[in-house]
Amino acid sequence: MTTAEPDWSLWRSFAAVVEHGSLSAAARALGLSQPTLGRHVEALEAALGVALFERTLAGLKPTDTALKLFEPVAGAQRALSEAALMAEGSSAALAGSVRITASTVMSHYVLPPLLGELRRSLPGIALELVPSDSAENLLLREADIAVRMFRPTQLELIARKLGEIPIVACAHESYLARRGAPQAAGDLLHHDLVGFDRSDLIIGTARRMGFELRRSDFVLRTDSQTAMWELLKAGLGIGFAQAGLVREAPGMQVVLPGFAVPPLEVWLATHRELFTSRRIRAIYDRLGEGLTNHLARIGR
Repeated sequence: MTTAEPDWSLWRSFAAVVEHGSLSAAARALGLSQPTLGRHVEALEAALGVALFERTLAGLKPTDTALKLFEPVAGAQRALSEAALMAEGSSAALAGSVRITASTVMSHYVLPPLLGELRRSLPGIALELVPSDSAENLLLREADIAVRMFRPTQLELIARKLGEIPIVACAHESYLARRGAPQAAGDLLHHDLVGFDRSDLIIGTARRMGFELRRSDFVLRTDSQTAMWELLKAGLGIGFAQAGLVREAPGMQVVLPGFAVPPLEVWLATHRELFTSRRIRAIYDRLGEGLTNHLARIGR
C-alpha cells in the first residue's frame, strides 16, 4: 500500500459506484463521465493496493473489502454534508443562491410567478429550480427548500403545512363535445382515461375511495405529470388535475363535480441547520407566504 492518502474525490466516486451498482449510474448521479469514474476507481485501487471491484460481464461487483469500506465512507459523506449545512446555516448574507425543488406541475405552472415576486423582493439571491416528481434529498443538500405534496417525516427537517390543493376530474370541451360528459363515476370506464404508466398513485387513490381502476383502463399513460396535463388540455381524454389549473386553462371543464377526490397536501420543508441562514429563511418565509395565498385563492 502506498503512503499517499487518496483524494476525497476518489472515495466519493467509489461510494457512488457501490451505491448505484454501475459506473454509468454512478456517473449520472455525480454528473461526471463514465471514463472519469473508471479512472477514479482504478486510482483508488492503486493507492490502497487492493482490488475493490471484480470486473465481470455484468459490470463491477464490489469485493468484500469494498463492502467493508463503504460504510465508513458513506458516514464521512454524511458528516461532510452536515458540516456544510452548519456552515450554510451560519451565513448572515442575503446574497448567494437558494435551490428549490418541487413537483413538475408546481414548478412549471404554479411557482414561476411566485419566484418572480421573490426575485423582485430579494434581487441579491439567485434561485435554482429543480422540477422533480421524486423526493429530492434535503439531507444531502440536493436542494435547500422543498415544496412537498406530502408530509415530510425526517426529524432533521423543519416543515409546515401550507394548505391543500383541490383535485378534480376534468376534460377539455373538445373531448366532451365528441364523447359527452360522464354522469356518474362508473361512466369513467367508458371514456378515454389519461393516467400514469408505472405509478399506481391514481389507482391507489381510487381504490381507497371504493372505486376500482386498473392500468388497462387508462388508454393514454405517462408518468410525466406535466405531459398528462398537456394531453388533457389537447382534448385527448378525462383525467385528474389541480382545480386551480383547470379553472384558469381555456376550454378545460370539471366533470363529475360531486366526485370527491382527496386533495393534495402542500408542505414547505428545509433542513433544520439551514433554517438559521438569513438567505434560506428569507426565501422560505416569502415562498411560504406566496404559496399560502395561492392555495387560499384556488380554494375559494
